[in-house]
Amino acid sequence: MEAVTSCCCKCSCRAIEFLESSIGKKIMIGLAGFLLCGFLITHLAGNMFLFVGAGAFNHYAEVLESNPLLPLAEGGLAALFLLHIVLTLIAKFANMAARPVDYQVYRGKGARTPGSSTMVLTGLLVLAFIVVHVATLKFEVGGLKGPNLFAHLTGWFKNPYYSAFYVLAVAGVGLHLSHGAQSAIQTFGLSHPRYTPMIKTLGLLFAIAIGAGFASLPIYFGFIHHDTACCAAMGGVH
Repeated sequence: MEAVTSCCCKCSCRAIEFLESSIGKKIMIGLAGFLLCGFLITHLAGNMFLFVGAGAFNHYAEVLESNPLLPLAEGGLAALFLLHIVLTLIAKFANMAARPVDYQVYRGKGARTPGSSTMVLTGLLVLAFIVVHVATLKFEVGGLKGPNLFAHLTGWFKNPYYSAFYVLAVAGVGLHLSHGAQSAIQTFGLSHPRYTPMIKTLGLLFAIAIGAGFASLPIYFGFIHHDTACCAAMGGVH
């Protein structure tokens, strides 16, 4: 019994040491980032029903909201966001403490990219967007309430300030992913001189696809087909 207890204690200590290490934090950040990318893909796929019409999107929303596991999924998603943010900030401050004096950046092959140099800024922008997005759509803050979810969402897109902020925020998501995706892949040791350029290209294409996909919603319903969205929303009421 004592041997089992001792073994468990050693395993726990090693796990804690791993999580407290620099590479441990990076792996946890990367893992959380991969899972959040999965959420972005599924969320964007669901939002594409907006282009199909009010009936299709409202049906998708009803099926999603009727799932008894939805609260658990939302809680897990919130935990992932917090884990990703907290560990990233801890790692950032640890790096700053280890290197208190700035050094000159070599601007050659490995120079910093716009994505890598703005990770904290775009992360804060995405966090602000999540707060606004959840407040307006889930908790109906702002006084706008449509007869159904399609009308509610496209109603917000009719607000040019909301749509502009939405486009800016998802552009931040794309910029964040442009570095985050390839950085996570390298953290898991999947980089190789032969395949790294392809991985970077695929990561960039993924970031552009996610950013452009989400941005297409407010651009289409808020600026291109402003009146069409309103009429379609009212026509989708049952």
